[in-house]
Amino acid sequence: MPHADLVFTGGPVFTANTVRSRAQAVAVAHGRIVAVGSNDDVRELVGPRTEVVDLTGRMLVPGFQDAHVHPVWGGLDLMRCDLSELATQADYLERIGSYAEEHADEPWVLGGGWQMSAFPGGTPTAAALDTVVPDRPAFLPNRDGHGAWVNSAAMRLAGIDRDTPDPVDGRIERDDDGNPTGTLHEGAMSLVNRHLPETSLETLTEALLLGQEYLHAHGVTAWQDAIVGSYGDAGDPGPAYLAAASSGRLTGRVVGALWWDRTAGLEQIPSLLERRESLTPEPIAGRSPRFAPTSIKIMQDGVAENFTAAMLEPYCDGHGHPTDNAGISFVPPEILNRAVPQLDARGFQLHFHAIGDRAVRECLDAVEHAIAANGRNDRRHHIAHLQVIHPDDIARFRELGVVANMQSLWAALEPQMVELTLPFLGSPRDAWQYPFGDLLRAGAVLAAGSDWSVSTPNPLAAIHVAVNRRAAPGFEEGEYDAFLPEQAIDLGASLTAYTAGSAYVNRLDETGTIEAGKLADLVVLDRDPFARPADEIGATRVLQTFVEGERVFAASDA
Repeated sequence: MPHADLVFTGGPVFTANTVRSRAQAVAVAHGRIVAVGSNDDVRELVGPRTEVVDLTGRMLVPGFQDAHVHPVWGGLDLMRCDLSELATQADYLERIGSYAEEHADEPWVLGGGWQMSAFPGGTPTAAALDTVVPDRPAFLPNRDGHGAWVNSAAMRLAGIDRDTPDPVDGRIERDDDGNPTGTLHEGAMSLVNRHLPETSLETLTEALLLGQEYLHAHGVTAWQDAIVGSYGDAGDPGPAYLAAASSGRLTGRVVGALWWDRTAGLEQIPSLLERRESLTPEPIAGRSPRFAPTSIKIMQDGVAENFTAAMLEPYCDGHGHPTDNAGISFVPPEILNRAVPQLDARGFQLHFHAIGDRAVRECLDAVEHAIAANGRNDRRHHIAHLQVIHPDDIARFRELGVVANMQSLWAALEPQMVELTLPFLGSPRDAWQYPFGDLLRAGAVLAAGSDWSVSTPNPLAAIHVAVNRRAAPGFEEGEYDAFLPEQAIDLGASLTAYTAGSAYVNRLDETGTIEAGKLADLVVLDRDPFARPADEIGATRVLQTFVEGERVFAASDA
């Protein structure tokens, strides 16, 4: 038998296969796994040119796959005024002021990553931003990308004043006299971002490669980019993916979710078909394809913190009394129920954003319409975020074959949840949040993602929360009890969701598990998290990341 190129020995190995079997050693040749078993099983495959990685008790796992992420946005944030590591208004203003001074020649101050809980009511003001950027427009989206902080210069440029109406898919935050205060929610962001300078292909490609490097450092070997299209201030990442894939610089495996324009209708379907064709790269000899624009992203609602998540019942006013606001369904159900069957029939996977229980139900209903029209198929449609699910809809995920795409990092108590969400959801809806345990028990397929740059792309931090329902070490923002601990899932289920589950969503069936014949997308952790207490899972680090047997990341202490 020919010698292996790469051997991992001294396990343990988490295979993520159907029985979650354990092994001690793995051998790789020509980018594929050729043997999985004991140390003795692979010893004869070690030759003079074989690289041997001694795990010394550390764990080998399949490469993590992020089923909902925005690497180009994340890369741009790292290149611009990045606020994601800060937590107070004072810190934000200091960083923004320093950035503006250091980049005095730039016509706009761009960046973002602020958290809503840093401001009263979650809404920062132009007056505060004017103190550090008085001379030019500033546009700074928050961490979740569903709102933006703008200064007075930006509002003047966009013509936003007390007479400007709210767009149908958004809201301008105003004072008691109706004057705009400097926070734009959802579609109201477009009033300003339509005036932003165009981001060049060179910059977008640089951002993609920077984001890719950051994901590899967290053990992510494949992902689904959840918006490939023009949204916010980032520009369209599609051409950057095509350029990187065609030149061989795209080392991760990527599915692109083409953006469904919620201001348009069924007439956009032909253009989406054209985009799928134009963004599909030519294969590179000797290497598996790395980019496939085969999904469609439909953002069905907003977020609960700004009351745009679509709810079956209205939000409360904070004192338990119902209001007249039940959120926004960005795509009217009558359009959604026609669009989804047509997209399904044309071979697209549907990737839905749904936060509120009404949005979740509307997406499930649309898939049910597609099944009625086209029959059952293997499109692997999935719904991301899933903050609030009505109990009546839990079993429908399994019944309809819809994958539950978890962003489990958010399923913990922290200031934004405590101050801006729980009081306005009210009982019993506050107990319906992130019901991963119920979904698993109902037989749903679970996948996992981060939504970076909304939140960290660290899979171990998210897995920690899925298991403990508390924030991971280093991510705590106060002392809180476990959040709905009955919805916790075990470590094996969460690891499998972040590997095999997301590989299933991404249709990367040659990855996701450690089995002979699969592509060698692998990650070395610094420990065996199964051998440690559950409250230490989030302290686990990635030491090495391999894609098709090639090392794409190594920590300094690997």
